[in-house]
Amino acid sequence: MQAVDYQGRSQYVWLDGRNVSLEHQGFWGAFASSALNTVLVTRQQRDILNLPLRTQWVVDIEREAELEGLDPEDIVMSTQPELLAKAQTLGHPTCIFLAIDSRQALEAAWQTVRHFDYAVVEFDLPTNIPLELILARLQGSDTILLKRESTLEGMQVALGVMERGSDGVLLSTDEIPEIISVSRHLLEAGHRRIKLLPLVVEEVRHIGMGFRGCIDTASLLSQDEGILVGSTSSGGILVCSETHFLPYMNLRPFRVNAGAVHSYVWMFDDRVEYITDLAVGSRVMAVSAKGEVREVVVGRVKIEVRPLLLIQGLVEDEPLNVVLQDDWHIRVMGVDGKPRNATLVRPGDELLAYLDSPGRHVGIKVEETILER
Repeated sequence: MQAVDYQGRSQYVWLDGRNVSLEHQGFWGAFASSALNTVLVTRQQRDILNLPLRTQWVVDIEREAELEGLDPEDIVMSTQPELLAKAQTLGHPTCIFLAIDSRQALEAAWQTVRHFDYAVVEFDLPTNIPLELILARLQGSDTILLKRESTLEGMQVALGVMERGSDGVLLSTDEIPEIISVSRHLLEAGHRRIKLLPLVVEEVRHIGMGFRGCIDTASLLSQDEGILVGSTSSGGILVCSETHFLPYMNLRPFRVNAGAVHSYVWMFDDRVEYITDLAVGSRVMAVSAKGEVREVVVGRVKIEVRPLLLIQGLVEDEPLNVVLQDDWHIRVMGVDGKPRNATLVRPGDELLAYLDSPGRHVGIKVEETILER
């Protein structure tokens, strides 16, 4: 599987089927019906298995004779560089597999992998430091580097190392739920963009004191990013990150001064959460002015009493509103992609908003009549 992350980088996920019985129909069926399309097999499996035409085969070989009769488009993998050199002469894409268990092996690895199209690495310890060192050494190389992992969580960590992450993972598991989870994750990753619409402001009003929450993330947000916040499940308004001019204090590029504590915040799994339900480790959806989205981890939610400001208007005849801290330094995103100081917003102005399907129970969409005012 080649997916694309939120920064536009290609990411590869291969499923390791070498140790899976041919009779394990659950495994092979899960692969065939998943978002994965690349599978690592033995030569014997390659000759016998009947998988979808879209399948990209990676064939693990141990002897030169196993190269005979392979499809030229099959990727050949081996631990032996000399066998891969032979495969190259036959026109195959090649992949070196390296098990790294020492500093000497690590130093040799980055020099070896440069000679091949792909490299799969595994380490004897759970630390990602060896992966970081290889990534640093491979900067500028065309080799596609994959790390062997067995879980979705491990995959996500590997793909995020040093921001760039490995180019992909070799997923070694025969657990069907894990394969399904990875498939679902890849499908979501391939569609990480939402449609933002103009909200025409109808009213801006000071409404008195109340509790508001700042969402401090473990990421650095850009100037065109923020979080969707709204008082109803019908949708939210894009509230900007604190990456814009503040006259008396330093910027807080990890923060969104999100709004009153009753507010919904939009998450990644088609859910919303109340600001008061967020805590360290929660994962919220950061959204750019272009509708590009990514998942960011909450490091802290800071709740304090502040004066509050109501901004409400219409998106395609649907009323939406957000209640924010009543202060000039709070920004909401205009339809032109430029931040607007909340206290300077006026009726007739147009802000970026997200229109959702109304009706939720504990943050999950439900099919029932719900009126929110």
